[in-house]
Amino acid sequence: MKKTDLIFPEKTGITHTDLPYVWLKNKPANRKIRLSHLALSLSRFLSRSTFFNPNINFKENAMKKNRFLNRFRNVALLFVIFSFASCVSISSFDQQAYTQTTSIKVDALNIMDLAKYDYATQEKAVKEYQTKQQKVYEYEKNRPKNEITIKLWDKLLDKNGHLLGGFINRWQTENKLNETYIMEAKKLVDQAFDQISGLESKKLKASDIPMN
Repeated sequence: MKKTDLIFPEKTGITHTDLPYVWLKNKPANRKIRLSHLALSLSRFLSRSTFFNPNINFKENAMKKNRFLNRFRNVALLFVIFSFASCVSISSFDQQAYTQTTSIKVDALNIMDLAKYDYATQEKAVKEYQTKQQKVYEYEKNRPKNEITIKLWDKLLDKNGHLLGGFINRWQTENKLNETYIMEAKKLVDQAFDQISGLESKKLKASDIPMN
């Protein structure tokens, strides 16, 4: 008997024309394989089962069965796709990545405080920070299943955005920024870093983070 064959409770009088409680024999340990086997098994069961009143003529019965099977297969397919998607987008916890993110956040906020001075006088400090930042980014970029975290980093560092990248770009352009703007910008950057570190520590789920 194959692993995907359906097993039915014994001595219950349940036949293939009923809707039994269904489970898989020798359930695979791998979640992806288990989900695909489940969808395949249910699809096979439904394709050879009759759920409809035998008193109804054959043509009407067949039409109802086909409609039901089509709907079920669509739902099963979506279920498997979304389950697979949830498995591949986030990497496992990485202590080094978490430590680097929380550390570079402190450095970033300190750099932003310097924007009340002329950019030319602080350019060396900014360049040193950006070198550290690039190292962290490269580390994150080369981790497997880390697409969501990279999108958050790209949003944070976008020179045309309203977070850290946009802040430094505006500082370079205007030479000096007022303290009210600096404080408001720091709040946004602080939240952006917290999203990255929160995703890493699994305090936040991918679905909790707005990507727009």
